[in-house]
Amino acid sequence: MQRTWQIYLSGEIHTDWRDQIIAACSEANLAVQFSSPITDHEASDKCGVRILGDETNGFWEDRKGAGINAIRTQTLIKQADVVVVRFGPQYKQWNAAFDAGYASALDKPLITLHEPELNHPLKEVDAAANATATTPQQVAEILQYVING
Repeated sequence: MQRTWQIYLSGEIHTDWRDQIIAACSEANLAVQFSSPITDHEASDKCGVRILGDETNGFWEDRKGAGINAIRTQTLIKQADVVVVRFGPQYKQWNAAFDAGYASALDKPLITLHEPELNHPLKEVDAAANATATTPQQVAEILQYVING
């Protein structure tokens, strides 16, 4: 029986990079299953107050949402065989950096994905990664190599 690899796709939510990796892995017939954080920005930000009640202080509103989102994120990273973290050029993704650090602390294989312009600001994150890719296609090719040899 062929093993199914669990791949966690973390990071920016404003482009279709996840879809590109999933499509390329599907075309290569890789035995993979993908998971990710909630990628609907408003749903992710507001889950805490929608479930647990309104807050007048933005700090506590964010804290409720972050705690609930962490249940999903931590569980899926722990279950992952490989964690891919995408850093986009438009926003500072502190949550993505945290996910990369969490994966590294758990000794999970880590692939970072970002444009070369971010090499310097992400040098410590990239140093913890097993590979740093600049395109979703490169990530798919890394997965194909790792899985099929």
